[in-house]
Amino acid sequence: MESLILGWFMLVETGSVMLLSLYGSLLLVGTLISPLLGMLGDRFGLRKVLATMRSCYALFAALILLLALTKSLSPTLVLVIAALAGLIRPTDIGMRSALVGATVPPSHLTAAMGISRTTQDSARIGGALLGTGFMAVFGMVPAYLVICGFYLAGVWLTLQVRAPAAMTSPESIPSPATAVTTKHAGVSPWRELKDGLAYVWQNPRLRAGMYLAALVNLTAFPFTGALMPYIARDVLQLDQQGLGWLVAAFGTGALIGSVGLSAFGSQMQPARTMLIACLVWHLCLFGFVLSSNLIVAIVLLAGAGFMQSLSMISLSILLLRTSHAQYRGRVMGVRMLAIYTLPLGLLAAGATIPKVGFQSTAIAMLTLGVLLAIGITYVWRQDLLRSSAAGDAL
Repeated sequence: MESLILGWFMLVETGSVMLLSLYGSLLLVGTLISPLLGMLGDRFGLRKVLATMRSCYALFAALILLLALTKSLSPTLVLVIAALAGLIRPTDIGMRSALVGATVPPSHLTAAMGISRTTQDSARIGGALLGTGFMAVFGMVPAYLVICGFYLAGVWLTLQVRAPAAMTSPESIPSPATAVTTKHAGVSPWRELKDGLAYVWQNPRLRAGMYLAALVNLTAFPFTGALMPYIARDVLQLDQQGLGWLVAAFGTGALIGSVGLSAFGSQMQPARTMLIACLVWHLCLFGFVLSSNLIVAIVLLAGAGFMQSLSMISLSILLLRTSHAQYRGRVMGVRMLAIYTLPLGLLAAGATIPKVGFQSTAIAMLTLGVLLAIGITYVWRQDLLRSSAAGDAL
């Protein structure tokens, strides 16, 4: 809700696709400190760190609400608040995935990740339709009252997470969801952060997964994220409700993928699913950006959402299965560091679209994504595609 409302606000107030891209990029500026937040999660407990992060979201939303109430909200202030929120927001998905890995048995990890992603995708659908429609009818202040309420509910629900007793027994590996344990005593936080980065670099499967995450954020996500208000208004000639339908279509496809993976994911190999779905995802986006028919565009966008869900959930499963429990927070923090290519892709698109056009920019970026995905598959084929790969173990 918040991203669409503020994205539309920026586009209407400024009329600049570059400033819209800058807004989307600032929401992701904190990817550089994601490994640090992941280390704090391993050290102090994923639940506590995630709840603190979500409290900050509520604070920033309350600030937007106050500015809207006093009619003081401006594009400049939106960019400033986006930069502050962007310091921590990018780490949310990785921390949540690590918390899931810390609170469910390994045998249920695939289903649990699918269910976790289902809640995100269903919220994307509801947020797209509710957020744009609510603001169009009632205005920004009522919409932000709802947003603040959701954030506070998110804080409370996060604090209710408990690790099962079987996973926190003395015989088992300590759960990162619990409080600080003695294994951190006398160890420098910076040493832990360095060890986490080295752990990822020395594992070929983890490294390949991080590179794939970086490439999709560079070449695919810009067209279904921050650029969507521009695509809706200036390319497809739609209003706020039309923007909501586009985002909801992508979310619907992603939701179907999440449900399918939670039900049948145990029969799939995460590494192969991740790579194949990534390629088809890019092909669906090719059709979407080239389509002038709204119905066709919506169908292809739903297909892109479906493949995105399969690819990204499989990536998370691969990373969690490959990682030792004590490194989960740091590994998922590094995973979020890969999101840093998204603001780079957004800024590149924002600067290029006014010069060469939307379709030419999109074709160039998506072609690059396909070529890089093929390159990753070839370079790490022994670690990702062989049936004995640890990440493909059930």
